[in-house]
Amino acid sequence: MKIFIDGRSGTTGLRIYERLAERSDIELIVLSEEQRKEADCRREALNSADVAFLCLPDAAAIEAVDMVTNKHTVIIDTSTAHRTNNDWAYGFPELSLKHEAAIASSGRVAVPGCHASGFIALVYPLIEAGVLDKSALLTCFSLTGYSGGGKKMIAEYESDDKNSLMYAPRQYGLSQQHKHLKEMRAITGINLPPIFCPIVDDFYSGMQVTVPIFRDQLSCTADDVKNIYKSKYNSPLVSFEDATDESGMLSAAALSGKDNMKIAVYGNDDRILLTAVYDNLGKGASGAALECLNIIMGKEKTLGLEI
Repeated sequence: MKIFIDGRSGTTGLRIYERLAERSDIELIVLSEEQRKEADCRREALNSADVAFLCLPDAAAIEAVDMVTNKHTVIIDTSTAHRTNNDWAYGFPELSLKHEAAIASSGRVAVPGCHASGFIALVYPLIEAGVLDKSALLTCFSLTGYSGGGKKMIAEYESDDKNSLMYAPRQYGLSQQHKHLKEMRAITGINLPPIFCPIVDDFYSGMQVTVPIFRDQLSCTADDVKNIYKSKYNSPLVSFEDATDESGMLSAAALSGKDNMKIAVYGNDDRILLTAVYDNLGKGASGAALECLNIIMGKEKTLGLEI
């Protein structure tokens, strides 16, 4: 199978390329530095590929899709551009058999956003089970490594003379208009997006998403929530765990370098914490994209992934 990565030099594209370069079951279409800047060369590569990964900004991803005239080319888009488009499969197969079947057959797959992956993994099953109302007013905070900000942010954090303020956690998305909010709402089906507090800190990769919830927002107990997750998430890539902390401390870097996600429930009978720990570059980006490729190819989902 011929694979082309449009945007191979970016953080996500490079990681996908490094993984695929080790596989013998695919052939990579690689453009030179000069060729990747030429629209005709990109167009030819896109239409020559069995599967094309788009690791591009939204506008460029939309442009790339328009270049594809080969009806047999499958597109896996890692940008925000198509995540709420009903004509595209949403690339989180663990949500349901329907999601997995759509990934395998649709020809157009949108890879979930990093922050959104954790929120959706936590909220979707509760809406699906009918124990959380779609009108619930939710809050979400997410801790992430600086690699999620791309090359520019990586360079800033790894600079010898970086700003002293960057040694402490920094909250962003302060306008409550983060690009993942639309996705969070659309995929879970909630009426209003959550109040969302993303925080970046001085570590390379890793992510911890928490959704705090009051018991009276649920029509079940915390133990029931655990059982819902336990039934839903029991695969190597997404699993429910009785505990993911160490001595009462939950680290956002616990799964750095890995492609799986661990779900856990903390708190007490009145105030419950729903948590997801994973890598923003793994299950939050390139790992999720490669899992989708494996499904499309009819391979084991974990092929080439780190767990």
